[in-house]
Amino acid sequence: MKVVTAGTVLGVGLGGFVDGIVLHQIAQWHNMGSAVLPPVTMEAMQVNMRWDGLFHAATWIITFVGVWMLWAQGQEWAPTSRVLTGQLIFGWGGFNIVEGMIDHHLLNIHHVRDLPVHVPAYDWTFLLVAGVLFVAIGWWMASPTRTRLAA
Repeated sequence: MKVVTAGTVLGVGLGGFVDGIVLHQIAQWHNMGSAVLPPVTMEAMQVNMRWDGLFHAATWIITFVGVWMLWAQGQEWAPTSRVLTGQLIFGWGGFNIVEGMIDHHLLNIHHVRDLPVHVPAYDWTFLLVAGVLFVAIGWWMASPTRTRLAA
C-alpha cells in the first residue's frame, strides 16, 4: 500500500479535528499546553485556547491539502470506498501515534486526561486503541491484497 495518499493525509487532518473537537472542546480533558500551563486562571485559559486554535489551523491546512490531493488523484484513479476508508483510518491512527508520542510522552505538554488530574492509563490506552489498532485496521482495509480478495 502506498502510505502517503490523499486518504492518509485526510485521515491525519480529520483525526486532528476529532482530537481537538472531542477531547479539547467537548470533553474538556486537555488543551494543547494544559500539562505545562494548567488552565486554572483566565490568562492560562487564553494561552491554551490560542494554542488550541493554532492546532486547529494546522489540522485545517492538512485537511485542505488532503482534499486537493484527492481531487488530483481522482483525475487519474479513484480509490474504492473500502480503500479510501482504510486510508482515512490509517492516517487517523498515524496522527494519534505521532501526536500521542510527541505531545503526551516526549514533550509532556498535555495528556489525554489532564483535567482534573493526569491519568497515565488514558495515554497508553489511546496509543494502543486509537493509534496502533487504527493503523492496523486502516492498513488491512486499504491493502491491495485485501481489495482483490473482497472483489
